Amino acid sequence: MVSEHSDASDGETAALALKILVAGGFGVGKTTMVGAVSEIRPLRTEELLSEAGQLVDDTDGVDQKVTTTVAMDFGRITIRSGLSLYLFGTPGQDRFWFLWDELSQGALGAVVLADTRRLEDCFPAVDYFEHRHIPFVVAVNCFAGARTYGAHDVSRALDLDRGTPVVLCDARDRDSGKEVLIRLVEYGGRMHTARLLDSVG
Repeated sequence: MVSEHSDASDGETAALALKILVAGGFGVGKTTMVGAVSEIRPLRTEELLSEAGQLVDDTDGVDQKVTTTVAMDFGRITIRSGLSLYLFGTPGQDRFWFLWDELSQGALGAVVLADTRRLEDCFPAVDYFEHRHIPFVVAVNCFAGARTYGAHDVSRALDLDRGTPVVLCDARDRDSGKEVLIRLVEYGGRMHTARLLDSVG
C-alpha cells in the first residue's frame, strides 16, 4: 500500500493511494480494464504477437488478439475524495511471471479476471495470490457469446477459499470496472484489518 499525506496547511486533506494488481490469463481483458477505468492516459507495454510467440502463447479462443502486454499496464482512478487506486496490469503469459513478485510488493490486493470459456487460464493467478495471502476478487469478464455462469458456480469451479468474492463485469465499461475495484478495496480492507487484530490478539 502507498500512502500520500498532503500539507494540511494548504487546506487539502490527507490522501491515501492503494496499489492494486489486475491479473489473469492471456487475452482475458486486463489491459482493457485498466484503460477503461483509468482517469489518466494509461501506460501500456504492448507488443505485436510474433510467429515465435505462437509456439508458447495459447491463442485458442482469442484469435483476434494481435498484441500482448510484455511488462505491465499502469493506470490510476480516484474512488472518492482522498482515496486513489494505482492499477498495475500484469502480463498474462507464463514467461513473464518473474515480474509478478516485483509488481505485487505492497499491493492491497488483486483483481483476477476470468473468462468462462477459458476458466482454467486463471488458475495460476488464483494459486499465486492464495499462496502469498494477497486478498483478491475474481471478476468474470462477460464476453459476448459466452455462456453465463453465476458467481457461485464460478467459485465452486475455481475451488476458491470461502468468502473470496466473485463478481460479474464488463472490462470495457468504466462503471463496471469501478464496482469491481470498490469490492476489492472493501474485501482487502477487511482482510488486512482481521490480520492486524490476529497479530495483536
